[in-house]
Amino acid sequence: MTTVGQTTAQSLPVVVIGAGPVGLAAAAHLAERGLKPLVLEAGDGAGAAIARWGHVRLFSPWRYDVDAAARRLLAAGAGAAANPWTEPSPDALPTGAELVEQYLQPLAEALVDRAGAQVRYGTRVLAVTRDGADRSRSLGRERMPYLVRLATDRGADGPAGRTSTVEEVRALAVIDASGTFDQPNPLGVSGLPALGEEESAGFLAGALPDVLGRDRERFAGRHTLVVGMGHSAANTLLSLVQLAEQDDAGQKTRITWAIRGGSPRRLYGGGTDDELPARGLLGTRLRDAVEAGRVELLTRVAIDRLEPLSGETDGASGTGKTVRVLGTARRDGEDGALDLTVHNIAAATGFRPDLTMLREVRLDLDPVVEAPRQIASLIDPNFHSCGTVPAHGEAQLTHPDAGFYLVGMKSYGRAPTFLLATGYEQVRSIAAALAGDRAAADAVELSLPQTGVCSSDLAMAADENGVVSPDGLVAAASGEGSCCGAPAGPQQVSIGAAPVGAGLGFGTGVVHGRSGD
Repeated sequence: MTTVGQTTAQSLPVVVIGAGPVGLAAAAHLAERGLKPLVLEAGDGAGAAIARWGHVRLFSPWRYDVDAAARRLLAAGAGAAANPWTEPSPDALPTGAELVEQYLQPLAEALVDRAGAQVRYGTRVLAVTRDGADRSRSLGRERMPYLVRLATDRGADGPAGRTSTVEEVRALAVIDASGTFDQPNPLGVSGLPALGEEESAGFLAGALPDVLGRDRERFAGRHTLVVGMGHSAANTLLSLVQLAEQDDAGQKTRITWAIRGGSPRRLYGGGTDDELPARGLLGTRLRDAVEAGRVELLTRVAIDRLEPLSGETDGASGTGKTVRVLGTARRDGEDGALDLTVHNIAAATGFRPDLTMLREVRLDLDPVVEAPRQIASLIDPNFHSCGTVPAHGEAQLTHPDAGFYLVGMKSYGRAPTFLLATGYEQVRSIAAALAGDRAAADAVELSLPQTGVCSSDLAMAADENGVVSPDGLVAAASGEGSCCGAPAGPQQVSIGAAPVGAGLGFGTGVVHGRSGD
C-alpha cells in the first residue's frame, strides 16, 4: 500500500467520485473556482455507467443536459483544439451513447488538458474517512483532511488476470457523484434478495437491456419477465413488443410484466386515475400493448424464490436454459400462486446508494429514502412521483462532517427520478461554498422544461436523430400528452425557495406516489 505524504490543506485536491455528468460538472466548477479537482472513476472512461445503457434515449433535450461551467470550458478551447467541440442541437434528445461521445468524453479531455484537473479511470474508491479519526472521534475532527482509500486497476498481469494497487490520497473535501446504477434493488419484496437470486444471476438481464440491439439474440423467441413500474420497465417492455413484431419467431417471444402494486395507472398516466391532464406516450403505448394481449400483466406480485433449471428448456420455445420464479401474484383479478418458467428477468426495480465505503463518514441521511435529510421529504416516492422539487444546493446537502457531499443520483438515495440539471446546480453551489463564496452558494435556481421530470413523451416522439417535430414540442410545452403536464388554470405555488421551473411539472401528492397504488 502506498501512502501520499502529509500536505498542507491549501494544496489538497477536492476528490470527486465518479466521472459521469454530475461528477465532471463538479470538476468543471471546481476548476473554474481555482480549486484542484481529482476525479476518480471506477469504469474505463467518462460516463462508463451511461455507456451501458447507451441505446436508451434521454427524456431531456440537450439544452438541459450540458452544464454551464462545462459548456464554458469546452467553448473556450474551440479555437485551439484539433477537433473543436460543437454543441449539439439544443432541442434534440440524445441517447446515452451520444451523451458520452459528444459531451462527456470531450469534457473529460478538456478538464485534463486545459483546466488542470486529474481524471483517473479504473480507480475504485474503497473507503472515505477523516485522516486520523474514525467515525467515533470528535476532538479536532473538523481540522482533519479527508483520507480516501482507493484501488487502481493495473490491467492484465499474466495468468493471474487483472490486478490492482491500493493507495491513499488526502483531500480538502469529497464530492460523491458515484451514482446508484451498480446497486440495483433486489427482486425480493422485503428489500432482501429473493431466495436463490444470487445463484440465478445469469438470468438477470439488468434494468435496461439492449433488446433490439446488442442483446437481441438473448430475447428473441424467449420468455422474458419484466419486473417494475417505472420508465425503465416501460422502455424494456415496449422494446420487447417491437422485437416480437419484427422477429420471425414472434409467436414464441413471450412477455410477462410483474408489478408489486395493484394497478399500473401511475405509469399509464392520464384521466381521473392520477389527476393528470393527458396520458404520456410511454404509458399510452404500454397500456395498448397490455390490452392487446401482447404483454401479460401480473399485479400484487411478491417474488419469494428463484430456481435455476439449467438442464431444461422452455416448453414454448424449446430453446435455452430457464429459471423458475415462485411467489404470489394476482392474475385476472384473482390472487394465487406465482409459478413462472422464463429465460430472462429484466429487474427494473430501482436502485439504492452504496454507502459501504462511507461507513466512517458522519452522514445525516433520511431513514426512509437514504438521501440527505433536508431534501428527503421532497423526493420520497411514497408521496411523490414526478412533481416539482425546489432548487437546492450546498446548504441542503451538508452533513455533520463538513466538506463531504452526496450529489447527483446518489443524493436522491432510493428515490427513482432525477434530472441532470438538478445535479449541475448542486455542484455549482458546492463549488462556490468550497471557494468561500457563500452568496453564490446560497443563490440556487433552476430553469427546467415544461414537461418536468417525466418528459418521457418527448423521448417517445423523437425520431432516430433525437429530434421532436414542432407539433410535438408545442404539445409538450402546453402539457398536452405529457405525463407531468401542467394542469390548466391557476395552481397554488410555494413561496420561499425557488421551485424547479416555478410551476413547471405537476405538484404531486399521495395519490401519485406508492400510496396511490
